[in-house]
Amino acid sequence: MTTTERPGTDAERLRDRIAAELERTRARTAALTDAVDDDDLVRQHSTLMSPLVWDLAHVGNQEELWLVRDVGGREPVRHDIDDLYDAFKQPRKDRPALPLLPPAEARAYLRTVRDKVFDLLDGIRFTERPLVADGFAFGMIVQHEQQHDETMLATHQLRAGAPVLDAPPPPEPRARVGGEVRVPAGPFTMGTSTDPWALDNERPAHTVDLPAYLIDAAPVTNGQYRAFIADGGYDEPRWWSEAGWRHRIEAELSAPMHWRRDGDGWAYRRFGRWSAVRDDEPVVHVCWYEAQAYAAWAGKRLPTEAEWEKAARWDPASGRSRRYPWGDEDPGAEHANLGQRHLWPAPVGAYPAGASPLGVHQLVGDVWEWTSSPFRGHPGFTAFPYREYSEVFFGDDHRVLRGGSFGTDRSACRGTFRNWDYPIRRQIFSGFRCARDAGPEE
Repeated sequence: MTTTERPGTDAERLRDRIAAELERTRARTAALTDAVDDDDLVRQHSTLMSPLVWDLAHVGNQEELWLVRDVGGREPVRHDIDDLYDAFKQPRKDRPALPLLPPAEARAYLRTVRDKVFDLLDGIRFTERPLVADGFAFGMIVQHEQQHDETMLATHQLRAGAPVLDAPPPPEPRARVGGEVRVPAGPFTMGTSTDPWALDNERPAHTVDLPAYLIDAAPVTNGQYRAFIADGGYDEPRWWSEAGWRHRIEAELSAPMHWRRDGDGWAYRRFGRWSAVRDDEPVVHVCWYEAQAYAAWAGKRLPTEAEWEKAARWDPASGRSRRYPWGDEDPGAEHANLGQRHLWPAPVGAYPAGASPLGVHQLVGDVWEWTSSPFRGHPGFTAFPYREYSEVFFGDDHRVLRGGSFGTDRSACRGTFRNWDYPIRRQIFSGFRCARDAGPEE
């Protein structure tokens, strides 16, 4: 606490919140990396992913670069490793061959960096410059580490061997949810200009005027997707785009990732354990092309990113956009399946308290939802604090995903939060829901 601040001031409360978020996040990182031995930490479990030990040291290096060196103006802890942990300079497939820090050294490095961060946090002034206003730089680092924690969780899903992660099952359905919800025509506020820890691609707030449309009240379920498979959906080119069909053939897609035939049904491998596919759970581990093909088969389409956000945030009673579907308060256990509290999506109807005012369910948590939109900046976008977070990914190569998954932390998930990936990716915890234009009588 600085000498000019009294206990209970806004600055002190912000420091306490930052410290708590840093510690909570680091505990998750430790749990994901302590769950396996050193051999597993340094092994590459898929060419799509880094060795876990790379992610471990990378989050420490980013914390050093932004907080210790930039915000704190301190001397480097390990300037010799910056290139090793630069995600743009080191492709994932090549990272196992790098002279990475061994596990013990990586953990020691993280502890040293964190000690310096806590030391500088005690004296920081949160009004000095935009990077530290409202604690933004610290929030950015919390979100960055939590995003890598979700990436490490996806690596655990790809890992072969005995199970090492465990969690209780998600809650059972508490409401009957199905069909479509009509979203009336009209404007709404998309994005944010006021959320202090929102990232650059979520800004600025702007008005979007949409025609009326219908959107699924819940994500597409395993049962619905099994009907697509049973109807020959993977064998019928007319449901697929030209690029999608080409990828389906080249990748030999025939079902969601981690599914296999089990007698007359299907089984799904979850973090080393096989279980029967449950029909009322949202389908997960499908790529954008698969989602697009299903939607065409169902006579619908994927929602645009704006349609998804209006369904998630717009309150018809007040006309304003909420931070989350249920309101502005942070997610609780009753609202959404977030934060690795469970290790797979909850069945549809499990979170009625998290529904939007229009009655759209499970928009946050469970599965990242593919939209039809390419990743671009909002009107008036300004890169901050560096172009490599968002701007270099803008264009037609990436599709936007919204809403977060069961592996997404609450700090990296809100109604404006945007994720993006290549349309072929399905090792991520990705699902979808469908939409369609509203007819005159709907």
